[in-house]
Amino acid sequence: MARAQRISDDLARRQADEPAGEVAHFGPDEPLVLDAGVALSPFQIGYKTYGTLNAARSNAVLVCHALTGDQHVASDNPVTGKPGWWEIMIGPGRPVDTDRYFVICSNVLGGCMGTTGPASTNNATDQPHGLSLPLITIPDMVRAQAMLVKRLGIDSLFSVIGGSMGGMQVLQWATQYRDMVFSAMPIATAARHSAQNIALHEVGRQAIMADPEWRGGRYLIEDTRPSAGLAVARMAAHITYLSDAALHRKFGRRFQDRDAPTFSFDADFQVESYLRYQGEAFVERFDANSYLYVTRAMDYFDIAAEHDGSLAKAFAGTKTRFCVVSFTSDWLFPTAGSRAVVHALNAAGASVSFAEIESDKGHDAFLLDEPELFAITRGFLASAARARGIA
Repeated sequence: MARAQRISDDLARRQADEPAGEVAHFGPDEPLVLDAGVALSPFQIGYKTYGTLNAARSNAVLVCHALTGDQHVASDNPVTGKPGWWEIMIGPGRPVDTDRYFVICSNVLGGCMGTTGPASTNNATDQPHGLSLPLITIPDMVRAQAMLVKRLGIDSLFSVIGGSMGGMQVLQWATQYRDMVFSAMPIATAARHSAQNIALHEVGRQAIMADPEWRGGRYLIEDTRPSAGLAVARMAAHITYLSDAALHRKFGRRFQDRDAPTFSFDADFQVESYLRYQGEAFVERFDANSYLYVTRAMDYFDIAAEHDGSLAKAFAGTKTRFCVVSFTSDWLFPTAGSRAVVHALNAAGASVSFAEIESDKGHDAFLLDEPELFAITRGFLASAARARGIA
């Protein structure tokens, strides 16, 4: 078991610097100026592409991943070997049809799968950045993505799509680079992080930092790992991705491999065993410091704050076509947040459609088999493609 864990650790560690897939390097002459007030240079972006860019370079779709996602949206994850996290949505003949569209998905800045983050090597010290990396924001992530898109020779994106933190990036793209975005699909998201969600993230961060193996963020240098703390953080977060109905349907109060309670603190219930499994599996593929950085980026997100507190001002003059989607059982990003975005878009005179999908699967519904979401996505993109003249 220890040897298998070491192999998994080494594989995940290599992905931070030498990811599977493509890598875009940005040297000292191409610094990224961060919201923290410092320039990040050099840095790199790990990414994957699917499909073919047409001659007019007009069919590019940027897919933005959620908190613990990565660039392997429609291909096997090199660490876990599991299918891409949105293969149900992206691929030949799928709603985001790679026979028709050129799909780009990059690991976010601050991540741990090939884009510069706390686990990647600092060229100045030849050691992992750790907490020496400046704090990252959603706008920083989007600026890095824009540099990648331009590096690929694309001046205008046909669409930007994403759910949860990916949806935040979509909204940031639509306000920060509005002239580059023909259509946008923010799913299960909001224009700012709520106080409740900030509080939930803080619980996870404190679980990591309370682990003695965190070592003040220097665990990679000291050849250890805060696995227990990161697992607890994941367990707590995973509860928020599901609804009460989904948990009840999946587990109820059923016991795990027993007929009666053990009167101990063992995992008596199936739901306990499930959460422990989720925590243990997560630490095999994700970096603890990246978890701190990316959750903090979500906490800082507030589009209206950049526009005198007015969300409508953020979208003023936009020509982007929008399709906003929420789910009835999503209590992490409830429909009220999506409605606020739609109201602001209406006030700005934007072209916007809105769908609240009936589902009892909770926040994670956007990643699961939801035929209504597939139909909406397919229809929205088809309509936008006709408007843009994409055959």
